[in-house]
Amino acid sequence: MHAMVLTSPRRPLEWLELPDRNPGPDEIRVAVSACGVCRTDLHVVDGELEHPKLPLVPGHEVVGRIEAVGSEVDAGLKLGDRVGIPWLAHTCGSCSYCIHGHENLCDAPQFTGYTRDGGFATSIIANARYAFPLPDGYSDASLAPLLCAGLIGWRSLVRAGSAQHIGLYGFGAAAHLVAQVARWQGRTIYALTRPGDTSSQSFARSLGAEWAGDSTQLPPRPLDAAIIFAADGNLIPLALRAVRKGGRVVCAGIHMSTIPAFSYDLLWQEREIVSVANLTRQDGIDFLESVPHWHITTHTTSYPLQRANEALADLRAGRFDGAAVLIP
Repeated sequence: MHAMVLTSPRRPLEWLELPDRNPGPDEIRVAVSACGVCRTDLHVVDGELEHPKLPLVPGHEVVGRIEAVGSEVDAGLKLGDRVGIPWLAHTCGSCSYCIHGHENLCDAPQFTGYTRDGGFATSIIANARYAFPLPDGYSDASLAPLLCAGLIGWRSLVRAGSAQHIGLYGFGAAAHLVAQVARWQGRTIYALTRPGDTSSQSFARSLGAEWAGDSTQLPPRPLDAAIIFAADGNLIPLALRAVRKGGRVVCAGIHMSTIPAFSYDLLWQEREIVSVANLTRQDGIDFLESVPHWHITTHTTSYPLQRANEALADLRAGRFDGAAVLIP
């Protein structure tokens, strides 16, 4: 097999040939056909998420077909099946969080492309219980961003509750997907981007955003909720200023820069700040089963696997709309 490998944080990935692996009893080996490039991959490569497995194959938005099956894998998974491999790679099943239905907060988790090798490769080993069946009618490349950008966007939207008017701060891979779901549900979306990013603002309007502008601006009406996808801590006081009394600010990222001090009056009147951490397998099942009904369209830019460093650089610089996908 071949893979793009991180040998040390803040260094370019290296194209390496690695030994083929056989799956363990509860694992599957999947021939990768597409892998999305997520901002979390940037956080890992840039050293903002500490203590990754090294050397490491990044990537956790993986689509492929099963090419080997362990001896204890459920008979429902068979050779040739198309599956998705997400960020959550394994949970202990015995801590209080797992027992009470919050496996996304497991005390001893494993994560694809962070604590175990991911999908920037021609094949991947995954625990079979954490692989998702995928809906028909979609290409491999269009499905890949759903495995994290879509799932985290969905969990964030659920955390926003019944909010009718929702602001999305940062209009990248996750926001462009959740905007479509929210519009299908009859909600009104407002997109807030980096100042001067007229391309992303135009993209948001093309997907049904009622209004799009700079994140330093206030939207044309108070928001019921705001979801922050960008990793900039300075957005939290801006979002608090934009939500109404009793409104909620949802922080959707796994990493964020330092949050500045702000006046208590921004939080007063029962405004809330909540975070979203990882996902549960039930999140994945609920979301992926509903995708065909929502008629989601993923906007992707494809790169050959060997150009993963270019894809990461383009993501860092905001050079494309939607999501980047690596194709082996």
